Amino acid sequence: MSGPWNSFAEGDNLAVLADLPPASYDLIYLDPPYNTGNDFAYRDRFASHAEWVAMMRPRLEAGRRVLADTGAIFVSIDDNEVAHLRLLLDEVYGEQNLLAQVVVNLNPKGRQLGRGFATSHEYLLAYAKDARRCVLDASSPDLVVEADFPLVAEDGRRYRRLPLRNTNKKFNPLTAPTLHFAIWGDPDTGEVRTTPFEGAVEVKPVFGDGSPAVWRWSRPRIDERPGDLVCRRVRGAVGERVDVFQRDWLHPVAGVRRKKLRTIWLSEEIGSTDTAVAELKDVLGHVFESPKPTGLVRRILDTMPADARVLDYFAGSGTTGHAVALANAADDGRRTCLSVNHSEPVRPGSNADLAGYRTVADITRARLRAVAERVGGGYAERA
Repeated sequence: MSGPWNSFAEGDNLAVLADLPPASYDLIYLDPPYNTGNDFAYRDRFASHAEWVAMMRPRLEAGRRVLADTGAIFVSIDDNEVAHLRLLLDEVYGEQNLLAQVVVNLNPKGRQLGRGFATSHEYLLAYAKDARRCVLDASSPDLVVEADFPLVAEDGRRYRRLPLRNTNKKFNPLTAPTLHFAIWGDPDTGEVRTTPFEGAVEVKPVFGDGSPAVWRWSRPRIDERPGDLVCRRVRGAVGERVDVFQRDWLHPVAGVRRKKLRTIWLSEEIGSTDTAVAELKDVLGHVFESPKPTGLVRRILDTMPADARVLDYFAGSGTTGHAVALANAADDGRRTCLSVNHSEPVRPGSNADLAGYRTVADITRARLRAVAERVGGGYAERA
């Protein structure tokens, strides 16, 4: 691919966004200031929810302008502003374009300081620019578990059996008449065909109570993939009957098996605040107090094509760019990432200050340069 994987722009994100072409990015990930009252570098001590929303609104509107019509935005947030952020995103992106409100378990031990419950989660709000056109795939190969495929075929491939009939009663001979037809199967050999053969019995799709159902596959598809089907005797509410099942393979011949993402992401799957601090420490030292783990961003990246143009205009310590480099190195992807951060000074006496960093932008820049040296992909400054 041409050009570096990572580029960086220092400056106010509204000004940088104004200079970007419309619809020029496929994916936006943001980890904005949380309005917690705990200053680090971003000004996150807002006097009210309204002031925080007023800061975010123009930045979300500007981000929507540069997001592709097939793209999506993910925003991390905590309990304090999640309700206001969701209403704001509903206004800017349209509530019909909400893809998910994910609970992210970033602190499995729970925060032990302060009163009340030991909070162990944050949120991730995902919106499409246009849900009808969005290319996001809300699934991941990392969630596929071999134990879910307990059967082994003669050639050693693992699989599970799924009913060939459609188990959703919304689909029936009235709503899908072309999928209600007889096929033939031999429960002793397992063979299945769409035409009669010696030793076969006629099989029509029925629900467990014996009422008529429909198949999930058409006749041509059954003829094309007879080896992916098996006929068996089963016991139902009305006694023994013969039914047909799909062999659902752990490793399909075409493509990679994926599993739908749940709306709770556990720290053992995507990392935690502790692992995020360790990642950054390994690259630069302990210079940022609440970075996100690269595993969180890599799961987001995995929902989009491997050549996605990624934008993070609250770049913080540079986690998004780091995650893009790691993802490209792992799957030979062609993702690119523009990280944007302003030059607000770090807190005097903080670890970043003691390490010689004067602004948050200095930290972002240093991390992305270090990642380019360690992982590859290059680095460039954007004017």
